[in-house]
Amino acid sequence: MAVRARSKGLGISAKKMRIVCDMVRGKDIASAVSMLRFTQSPSAEIVMKTINSAVANAENNDFMNRDSLHVSRITVDEGPRLKRIRPRARGRAGSFNRPSCHLIVEVDDVTANSEGGE
Repeated sequence: MAVRARSKGLGISAKKMRIVCDMVRGKDIASAVSMLRFTQSPSAEIVMKTINSAVANAENNDFMNRDSLHVSRITVDEGPRLKRIRPRARGRAGSFNRPSCHLIVEVDDVTANSEGGE
């Protein structure tokens, strides 16, 4: 059974967040966290915090072992866009959107998946 953690309303565009999420999809927790630790992107820290939250949920709520967990599913959805105004020349105003996104991380036990397939 997969355990999940969510981060909603993040102030980063979904396109930029998906680049980081594609790196850790399907990896075990130790290698995913070490990859994110050395990735120079603001979204890497957010993804790492959400993965650690999902691992903590798995350890405390479902009594799973941290060493046998892997990132089974990680999705990024677009959140609401904030409409803002930027001053332009000659007293005019130009509009721009501030994107946001929602991140969902699911971790699962590797040993449970290998036993179920036999």
